[in-house]
Amino acid sequence: MKLLYILLSATLLVACNTQTTAPAVNYLENYVSDVTYLAHDSLEGREVGTQGEVIAATYIAERMKKIGLIPKGDDSCYFQVFTRKMKAHPHDTLMLGDEIEGRNVLGFIDNNSKSTIVIGAHYDHLGYGEEGSLSDSAGQIHNGADDNASGVAAMLGLASKFKNVKLKSNVLFIAFTGEEKGLWGSNYFVKNSTLSNSEMNFMINMDMVGRLDSNNRLAIYGIGTSPVFKPILDSCNTWGFKSKFDSSGVGPSDHTSFYLADVPVLHFFTGQHKDYHKPTDDTEFINFEGIVMVADYIESVVLSLNKLDTVPFTKTKETSNKARAFKVTLGVIPDYLYDGIGMRIDGIKQERPAQIAGIEKGDVVVKMGEFEVKNMTDYMNCLSKFEKGITVIVQVKRGESVLNKKVVF
Repeated sequence: MKLLYILLSATLLVACNTQTTAPAVNYLENYVSDVTYLAHDSLEGREVGTQGEVIAATYIAERMKKIGLIPKGDDSCYFQVFTRKMKAHPHDTLMLGDEIEGRNVLGFIDNNSKSTIVIGAHYDHLGYGEEGSLSDSAGQIHNGADDNASGVAAMLGLASKFKNVKLKSNVLFIAFTGEEKGLWGSNYFVKNSTLSNSEMNFMINMDMVGRLDSNNRLAIYGIGTSPVFKPILDSCNTWGFKSKFDSSGVGPSDHTSFYLADVPVLHFFTGQHKDYHKPTDDTEFINFEGIVMVADYIESVVLSLNKLDTVPFTKTKETSNKARAFKVTLGVIPDYLYDGIGMRIDGIKQERPAQIAGIEKGDVVVKMGEFEVKNMTDYMNCLSKFEKGITVIVQVKRGESVLNKKVVF
């Protein structure tokens, strides 16, 4: 706690207008130091509105200053501050409760262009896990080394890479807060940016890029938001990534806010793991060489996209239909890297419908009621069809067995 308050006392000392020139960069070393700092116990889980979040934001601002980024927040500072009120209950529509102050951190490379590339990652996490934790042990610090200190480290690495490269577009780097509460920071930025939507060429989002596995599996979302993305992603993949592509621009991370403003988006993600939203998401389990690979890949993609005059935007299939409303939840964490038939479950939330029905981690949902589930989209469509209080037979594959589970929503 003493370290916490020492660090907090320095939060207002960030120079809003001073820039320095970045020295030669050891990217691996920086990734280690950035993740280690942001995921330290002294930051108490970086929950939006807490002292730990302020300390994390200050650290990121100092790193941006050392890299040589121009402050692009409020009043020529790195911080873009906003306030929100907590809901009394996650499903309430009326905002109640205490007002929370959050801050995005913005750094800019000015290439004297009328267009800007946005590269972002959220830095907030769950604090002590009172909301959103998948752990049975309440009150422990959730450090969020992968979620999402890893993405912030990769973003800062890309800032160093592009600081001394002349691109056709300007580059805006944003560390978002409030992502864990519902994309607060990215939503606020998009609605309050000095950039018009047409000025944003495309947006790159990195959320959980610190657990690249031995098979080099990498999920990339948003490839349908521009027709130029897929061929460039394929041609740039000289690292042997086994990529799982998803067309949709809508997902549970900050790229969604930009997609809904008609900006082409790509979201990079190395996959779920057993420590997701638990106190065990710590620095010791991070694959730092994997972060190097992912960041280098993204650098190559951005440099290739930079050769184009524009990156055209296209809407993805999901948004051509009426928005889906979800009145129920199964209470599971999907395996977003699964490419087989069905929706494989990577985590089970306690005392929720799936757990109560006896569904387990690793089960593959193949049918819900009368509806077949062949992929993630089918699963989401199924949820939109059910009402609270009803009972549905959910068919799952467990190994070679097919089981019918009675789920009460």
